[in-house]
Amino acid sequence: MTRRILLTLLVASLGTVVPCTPAQSFTLPQVMSGAFNSELHAAPKGSLVVWMANEEGRRNVWIADLASANFSSKQLTAYTADDGQDIGDITWTPDAKSVVYVHGGDFEFPGRPDPNPALLTAGVEQTIFIVSIEGGTPRRLAAGRSPAVSPDGNTVAYLGKEGVWAVSLTDASAKPELMFHARGTAGPPLWSPDGKFLAFTSGRGDHGFIGVYSRATKTITYLAPSTLTDHDPEWSPDSRQLAFIRTAGGGGGGGAHRTGEPWSIFVADAASGAGHEIFHAAKGQGSVFHALATDQQLFWTPGGHIIFPSELDGWEHLYSVALTGGAATLLTPGDFEVEHAATSPDRAHIVFSSNQGDIDRRHVWEISADSTTSLKQLTRGEGIEVFPVITATNAVAVLRADAQIPIRPAFVSSSSLKDLAPQLVPHDYPAGKLLTPQQVILSAADGMKIHGQLFLPASANDGKRHPALIFFHGGSRREMLLGYHYMDYYSNAYAMNQYLASLGYIVLSVNYRSGIGYGLNFREAINYGATGASEYNDVQGAGLYLRNRTDVDPAHIGVWGGSYGGYLTALALARSSDMFAAGVDFHGVHDWSSRLGQGGANAAAAIAADPNIARLAFESSPMASIKTWKSPVLLIQGDDDRNVDFAQTVRMAAALRTQGVEFEEHVFPDEIHGFLMHKSWVTAYGLTADFFGRHFNMPTGTH
Repeated sequence: MTRRILLTLLVASLGTVVPCTPAQSFTLPQVMSGAFNSELHAAPKGSLVVWMANEEGRRNVWIADLASANFSSKQLTAYTADDGQDIGDITWTPDAKSVVYVHGGDFEFPGRPDPNPALLTAGVEQTIFIVSIEGGTPRRLAAGRSPAVSPDGNTVAYLGKEGVWAVSLTDASAKPELMFHARGTAGPPLWSPDGKFLAFTSGRGDHGFIGVYSRATKTITYLAPSTLTDHDPEWSPDSRQLAFIRTAGGGGGGGAHRTGEPWSIFVADAASGAGHEIFHAAKGQGSVFHALATDQQLFWTPGGHIIFPSELDGWEHLYSVALTGGAATLLTPGDFEVEHAATSPDRAHIVFSSNQGDIDRRHVWEISADSTTSLKQLTRGEGIEVFPVITATNAVAVLRADAQIPIRPAFVSSSSLKDLAPQLVPHDYPAGKLLTPQQVILSAADGMKIHGQLFLPASANDGKRHPALIFFHGGSRREMLLGYHYMDYYSNAYAMNQYLASLGYIVLSVNYRSGIGYGLNFREAINYGATGASEYNDVQGAGLYLRNRTDVDPAHIGVWGGSYGGYLTALALARSSDMFAAGVDFHGVHDWSSRLGQGGANAAAAIAADPNIARLAFESSPMASIKTWKSPVLLIQGDDDRNVDFAQTVRMAAALRTQGVEFEEHVFPDEIHGFLMHKSWVTAYGLTADFFGRHFNMPTGTH
């Protein structure tokens, strides 16, 4: 007799009322089939944009012309397999006639062995390619990453083994050559506008420099070197100077990093290396640098200002400071967060996304780079618009999503958003059958107000009680939205929540403390994570919120989540099995104390000075409460995880086995943290639906 049949007979013999659920209206593969689009970049000339589209694991480069009828969007590359080989580091050639990109490798942890979750026996290699906008076969340039095309279009500089390399774009037979080797870990190369110099970061462990390589003299100059860490260089338009950010290592130390050694902005002469400070953060709030969610952090304007992000007022905003120094001017006032920002090719305008006036969504705004008053909203409504770009023709494109369709590129017209490639939405994708989640604001166990998104299936109004599931995102520096997410991991999770709701579950996605979107103090919550697990107040609050709903069966509340969300899932089951009846834990952290050594020299010194740090870290972990864990759990992880050691799941499984707790497990050999293969996501989510279905006597769906 199979386990499922045995469970069904047991439920029937106990006389349990089977919840009334609607017939499944779409399959898991269908809701997971929507293309995920990313890496949107405007061409340096004309009205073209480029991006990467991931169609069920098939990643390809696409372009569109914002000035043409129907945008003339087309696919430039022809990768056809769900092989786990990512595409990133996309950049244009200066003439806007070709696109350079990187295929394969680990974009989150560069320099580590290239992941191979498809188990390709020929091996894999991170490789730089160039492809014409007219199409054709991409040309292999070199093995490497972070390509930067010279302003004259003749050379690509890139990061390779043991240094910065260069390869010719004009001579197809030319072989890559080492430009320079320098001590430390080199960051992405950045050409000066005149093409005579190449800037780069040089990581030295507990400090770091900005280096400048001269092509003429083949020499390296470090800019105003110090014992602090310099990063995020930005060239002046005349190629004579660089601005960069200087921070102290270690931030604010244990607990919430609300304050620390104040950061600053320096400007230095590219030739001599002499530099001076033009901005110094005040002590207290805003003293710890918090980056935008885009690569560029500093914007050098034509009028001689530097625009930069700061949390001086407790929210991530854009400020402007003159090159001569002086007081900084707030450009984006209000209780909201600026997240993604980009400048026009002439540096005269900046577009950015924020949650101004719509805290659980994102919209796009524009400012004139050298004006303090011209703030213009470009998008609004019930959608989500992020990663805006401006073309040389002053057209604006964004990545947009909504409650029914995943993130995709769109043109921002004067009256609406127009999708650039609607053909990327499959014909059987169930957009019309997806719910629009409701914003809910609930009280944590300690009274803090927490935002969430509630997915209510049609059956929730039938007067009966239904099983419910709580989802915790990862990060923890993330925020789930009232629609599809702009990160692939959470776009998949949103689709899964829609699928679970289609099976009849009431689903609550929780934006717990230590996430983004609600200001500095919320993100840097007191005693969060390894310093006290204060987020558990939010876990309890979410459970009590569902228990008090008349449409929820309080005996059938489950939890699921990944990474940091896996940590909270395990913590919920370990501490409150009486409230949470089952859970699915994707690659969660189960013992914070085992990760303390990964914090570098500053963390090691803090632990040595205060042994209680390790004790508190363990007590804040699910492993510390294993004796009270009773509820069944499904553990899922790839064993090439570079974010959370696979040993976390190995040790948890052993502890559950010893404790006699029912658990199941699924391991993906050679898969990483954010699964690279579409097949891995569909498999993992199918197992999740099946697990909850068996334990809550609910449909398991078709997957």
